[in-house]
Amino acid sequence: MLEACLALVFGLLIGSFLNVCVYRLPQDLSVVRPRSYCPACSHPIAWYDNVPLLSYALLRGRCRHCRAAIAVRYPIVELLTGVLFFIFVWRLGPSLAAVKFCLLSALLVGLTFSDLEARILPDEFTLGGAAAGLVLAWFLPFKPDTASVLLWLAGVGGNPHWTSLAQSLIGALLPGFFLWFGGWMYFKLRHREGLGLGDVKLVAMVGAFLGLDGALLMLIAGSLAGSLIGYSYIKITHKDPATYELPFGTFLGLAGIAVALAVSGAL
Repeated sequence: MLEACLALVFGLLIGSFLNVCVYRLPQDLSVVRPRSYCPACSHPIAWYDNVPLLSYALLRGRCRHCRAAIAVRYPIVELLTGVLFFIFVWRLGPSLAAVKFCLLSALLVGLTFSDLEARILPDEFTLGGAAAGLVLAWFLPFKPDTASVLLWLAGVGGNPHWTSLAQSLIGALLPGFFLWFGGWMYFKLRHREGLGLGDVKLVAMVGAFLGLDGALLMLIAGSLAGSLIGYSYIKITHKDPATYELPFGTFLGLAGIAVALAVSGAL
């Protein structure tokens, strides 16, 4: 339990950094310099006003200097990241597997809110995350899944590290290709973009971490949620379905978090 509580604190700090990334990466700004500042008045934020959750509560959700409202996204991201870190370490212990799922959850939280706010899925998260997933596959072999069956049918096997890496690679490439092909077909039929390449990269990133089965499950769950919730939102708000840009990456990100919790045994 002590390790899980420490993971909670670390997750809150990572969540605070994710908030910086969510705000700056879509604008091609550095996440290192300058130090944190108020988006409304550009006044630098003191360290004591940058404590996860606590500072937001003490400031009552407003900048100390200009009194502009602080987006509620900040405490939500911090709390969600911290809770996910706590759950994974609590269920998996202080292990490399827990590190893998904590890293994946942090990436998905950042992507979820970045797409929700800016309709952008930064390559730093998607492509960088995919590379990390492939590396971790070497050290944490996958359990048998659909990809391992495909490898067996192809006569590929032997070294468990190479097999795991192949499973991760298949998990990244196949679902990503399916999603890209669906978007390409939509463009050919409707003559307008219906899917961003960032969504394809997000699916590939999750596949690198969770394998083919995990990526496909996320894709199905995210698509269903996006269709049902998105259609309901469009109807309720009377938006034009032909022009409204649905944050599909947000639904994929939330679905990916749910699948990660299920795959890790945390649910």
